[in-house]
Amino acid sequence: MLSVIIFLPLAASALLALVPRIAGPVARWLWLAVAAVEVVLVAVVWAGRPTGGGLGFEERVPWIPGVGVGYHVGVDGLSLPLLALTAVIFLACAVYAFRDHDRPRTQSALFLFLQGTCLGLFAAQDLIVFFVFFDLSIVGMYFAIARWGHGDAARSAFKFFLYTFLGSLSLLAGFIGLYVASSPHTFDMVELTAAAPLSLSPVAGGFVLAAILLGLAIKTPTIPFHTWLPPAHTDAPAIGSAVLAGVLLKMGTYGFVRIAMPMLPGSWRDWAVPIIVVGVVSVLYGALVALGQSNLKRMIAYTSVNHMGYIVLAVGIAGLIGSSDAVAREVAVTGAVTQMVSHGLITGALFLLAGVLHERRDSYDLDGYGGLAGSAPRLATLFSVGAFASLGLPGFVSFIAEFQIFTGSIAVAPVTAIALLGILITAALFLRAVQRLFGGPLRGRSVGFVDLRAHETLSTGVLLALAVVLGVLPRPLLDVIEPAARTVVSLVSR
Repeated sequence: MLSVIIFLPLAASALLALVPRIAGPVARWLWLAVAAVEVVLVAVVWAGRPTGGGLGFEERVPWIPGVGVGYHVGVDGLSLPLLALTAVIFLACAVYAFRDHDRPRTQSALFLFLQGTCLGLFAAQDLIVFFVFFDLSIVGMYFAIARWGHGDAARSAFKFFLYTFLGSLSLLAGFIGLYVASSPHTFDMVELTAAAPLSLSPVAGGFVLAAILLGLAIKTPTIPFHTWLPPAHTDAPAIGSAVLAGVLLKMGTYGFVRIAMPMLPGSWRDWAVPIIVVGVVSVLYGALVALGQSNLKRMIAYTSVNHMGYIVLAVGIAGLIGSSDAVAREVAVTGAVTQMVSHGLITGALFLLAGVLHERRDSYDLDGYGGLAGSAPRLATLFSVGAFASLGLPGFVSFIAEFQIFTGSIAVAPVTAIALLGILITAALFLRAVQRLFGGPLRGRSVGFVDLRAHETLSTGVLLALAVVLGVLPRPLLDVIEPAARTVVSLVSR
């Protein structure tokens, strides 16, 4: 089943790439159909997941047996929510881009390719399989920005590629370190997690963790490795920004809980305090810089630095095992994984809505608009919902995530309460943006502005509706995440 989920979009992408006679509308329908099927297939996997929280739907095929590499995939409570998020985000993007006439066959093929690589990474249970999909996603996003972006897209795509490719090389060095330390040598993630091969070598373990953390921190991104993100988001097409924020950034945070924490528990505990500091700084810095932006897309991009900081804070807390409460650390990790889902849904929707401004008026400048609530009430409503969701109001899944992160973090390290200021600053920046865009009299680029069309309303509305449903009824999501979070915390505590 997992191989079908991974390779169906890849096969559809190859078909579109190799058959140039396929018309643009047919390509759009194919992308939409495959994305819809993927949602159904992931729902089937969700329904059939193991009840005990272990690894399910495993598939193993020897690939490079001489160096212990195999095609090994499976899902658990860490990966399944991100598989579902990926399927939903790409379906929303397929709907949003349905009427886009800019090279539709090529674009559909590229995003189907991206979808397959993202799904493959979250299902991977072998480090080299993880690395292959990690690198392929970089290539796919590079072309998405360079070919369909605007502004200085070529420069932004180049910077994105160099930064994240450097991160992938660092990641590979860390993976090789784990391979060399294991006995017998293997890249299998399940075996490496069980063995924790560098537990008795703190110096070597520290170097390996440093390499892995560098690669994941660039991808997340955290301070000070975030500088590629704002230009990449600003110049990317709307669907590119939605996928980058909603899915690709999660590859970094997912790597923390899947690889770094369980495979290098001793080194993670040693590095816990610096990781927490980076998380708190990212929270506050991302919010403060976002507050000073007049470009809507750059503002949303910096809020991603802020929201990823919450996740880094929470996973760092899991390493403080001295006199801390294990239950509190489990709550923090559960909140971190929930935040990955929350951020993907809400920020993905906000980037799609921001794309409407550029599609209509070629500008994200907040000062160029005003009074849009009168001429574009659907846009005003959905953007306001997304803004309030992003700042973590009750009733949204973001509240569930941030409540768990701060409950667990403050219980273990009360000083982390300083990061609560990030929520206050986020509230200020979103209220400011809503007032400037939608309040007051109609002026500037808002005159004659066309409201959301059906496909734009549907794609963004579904994402925000899911954020509300999971905020009101979080139990189905938490039932999947909590057992996996408990396992991760127990592995870090070894």
